[in-house]
Amino acid sequence: MNKFLKLLLNYFFKGILIIIPLFASGYVIYYGITRVDSIVDLGFPGAGVLIVLLTLTLTGFMVTTFITEPIFNYFDKLMNRVPLFKLIYSSIRDLLEAFVGEDKKFNEPVLVDMGQDGIRQIGFLTQHDLKAIGLEGDVAVYFPLSYSFAGKVMIVPREKIQALNMKASDAMKFLVSGGVSELA
Repeated sequence: MNKFLKLLLNYFFKGILIIIPLFASGYVIYYGITRVDSIVDLGFPGAGVLIVLLTLTLTGFMVTTFITEPIFNYFDKLMNRVPLFKLIYSSIRDLLEAFVGEDKKFNEPVLVDMGQDGIRQIGFLTQHDLKAIGLEGDVAVYFPLSYSFAGKVMIVPREKIQALNMKASDAMKFLVSGGVSELA
């Protein structure tokens, strides 16, 4: 009987490992779609998401086709002159540019020696040269937080970092999952 209960318990936990991630992912997607649909009510499910996707694509097409680089740069400089707005605008723009821009920033995973009994931390090298702020020989490393897309930037001596032989996407997945994602 005891072996039978262990087997049932094993099946129960395997069921949890399958159902909970599926349900949670489905719920997040469903919540996002219904939220956008409630803002843009066209009467059929997914209309809001479709409109958001089309608007983003059309905006990208219009900017690429009709607005030249100097005009875009002028607009960007103008936005960066408005106090307070400048801080928010430039921070969001730089973050998005780091993920989806032509010059992606989170593409160099590194291992940083934290100097405490062999403790090391995985991060992403974001700045190779900090001479401009008086930190010659130091680099900037971004450390994402687990189960979040928040993170922190630390300045570390260049000799404390080691390049990792892994894809940046695998490193981010590993970090965001709290280290429980399988490494390829």
